[in-house]
Amino acid sequence: MNEKNWHKFPVLFSLYIAQSIPMSFFSTVVPVIMRQEHYSLVSIGLLQLVKLPWILKFLWAPMVDNFTRTTKNLRKWIFLSEIFYALIILSISLLNLQIDFKLIVFLIIIAFLASGTQDIAVDIFAILSLKPSERSLGNSMQSGGSFVGTFFGTGVLLVAYHYFGWSNVLILLSIFVMVALLPLYFYRKKLPAENIDKQRVSFRDIFSFFNQQGKGKQILLLIFYYSGIIGIMTMLKPYLVDLGYNIKQIAFMSGMFGTLTAAFAAFSGGFIMKQIGRKLTLYVFLTISLIAGTYFWIISGSKPSVQALYIGIGLVWGAYGLSTVAIYTISMDAVRKGREGTDFTIQIVITHIGSLIVATLSGKVANVLGYGSLFGTEAILSLLTFFILLYALPSKKTMKAEQLNE
Repeated sequence: MNEKNWHKFPVLFSLYIAQSIPMSFFSTVVPVIMRQEHYSLVSIGLLQLVKLPWILKFLWAPMVDNFTRTTKNLRKWIFLSEIFYALIILSISLLNLQIDFKLIVFLIIIAFLASGTQDIAVDIFAILSLKPSERSLGNSMQSGGSFVGTFFGTGVLLVAYHYFGWSNVLILLSIFVMVALLPLYFYRKKLPAENIDKQRVSFRDIFSFFNQQGKGKQILLLIFYYSGIIGIMTMLKPYLVDLGYNIKQIAFMSGMFGTLTAAFAAFSGGFIMKQIGRKLTLYVFLTISLIAGTYFWIISGSKPSVQALYIGIGLVWGAYGLSTVAIYTISMDAVRKGREGTDFTIQIVITHIGSLIVATLSGKVANVLGYGSLFGTEAILSLLTFFILLYALPSKKTMKAEQLNE
């Protein structure tokens, strides 16, 4: 890597971690706090609505593409959306969780709208600033930053809330979001490829993405690539509960150890992909998913030891961390010029929808057939995905960027 180019990576890391810590706190820790405050399960379920902006953000991605055609405009969008994000978090700190619950939920949704918009702008910044040969490392920063943010948002901040309280934790969160802008503020380098295409991006460009030749194969891969591990991750905590582990043990095993393993895997994944190439990487990372599913299927035959569970948790979270780097990178490769934010967002939303379907069905499979059958089904899904890879990646033409720069 050219020494002059390394500064963009800490910029990306800081921006991605800034959006993930508050999001993890609101979607994961707040339900715990609410239950401690004796909120009903109906109210806690209502809080899941805050995730909607991140599922629907592809709807306003064309608008972001239209207003981020130069380095100056792109930086402005990132700064404004991040500052607005921080101000909303600060305003929530002034409210009482018991008295102002509905208003807090509304403001969290607004905060996630700002965060989702910032994410689109940062993705455009990443795609335009990273050379194709740098995308794997750039996506290590994206995935690793998200997992590190999840670790702090779900683990460290829960402890901080216990000692400092609701208002102080949110004030700290808003300050952190602002501080995370500093690396971008000092990074004044102009993007190597500004989007100067005068054709405006419209809502119809969302649909035209699917009409491109070969996109059906790409979509199939995006839907299924995580399928062999998402069901395990969804049912992992209930599985540990049924094995007799308490909440604190599960929080450490899955929430802390698992998340940090995913972060380490994500940071490593970019270097692996750069060395062996995109196509081989997809097969290697999928193999780890297959091993994770098979391993859980084997140990579920009897009550596994703590050590055996840690190995399994490390495998499934490691596979997830590696897979995110691979999927983000090939998704960046597949964007159209001038529609970077729209195309990348569409592809990531497709992976979310595929994961949501598997996660929903995993509960039914585990309930009717048991955990062993679920884990075996996950291993079979990984095997199926190997055949999808063979179909979706028939030649080196699929990996355009790799041909050019790696």
